Amino acid sequence: MATTKVSSKGLNDLFHDTLKDIYFAEKKTLATLPKMAKAAQSSELKAAFEKHRGQTEEHVTRLEGVFEAMGKKPVGKTCAAIMGITEEGAEIMEEYKGSPSLDAGLLAAAQTVEHYEISRYGTLRTWASELGLTEAVNLLDLTLAEEKETDAALTELAESAVNVAAEAA
Repeated sequence: MATTKVSSKGLNDLFHDTLKDIYFAEKKTLATLPKMAKAAQSSELKAAFEKHRGQTEEHVTRLEGVFEAMGKKPVGKTCAAIMGITEEGAEIMEEYKGSPSLDAGLLAAAQTVEHYEISRYGTLRTWASELGLTEAVNLLDLTLAEEKETDAALTELAESAVNVAAEAA
């Protein structure tokens, strides 16, 4: 008869693993945003990517603060989700280069990243609260609010300009 090994990992371990995941994702986003800004045709979209790069640097710093509050070293763990999302973004840049639809595709890829990050930060904030990690809750809450603001700004840009330009072409 086969026996099943029961893991002794708890919510604190899951929180730490997920923190490493989003840390990797934010660092990957930092590397990708300049490429997206360079590829964007719309000056407004370029500016949005550049603004978000600055915010992302702050997100990384806050995550390092969460690691520090836990007494852990800031280390990333390869995030398959963000790797796939950024790969799709790279495909859009390649396949739609010079096309009126390029900016719409770039913006959609950026929002996919935002939605992933909003999900992760919301989950981490909830777990931090359940684990009594007050400092982590505050740091994660700030970043979650910024991610939601960025998503709303990207939606506004899509609806007011980028998608309209792509559709008119």
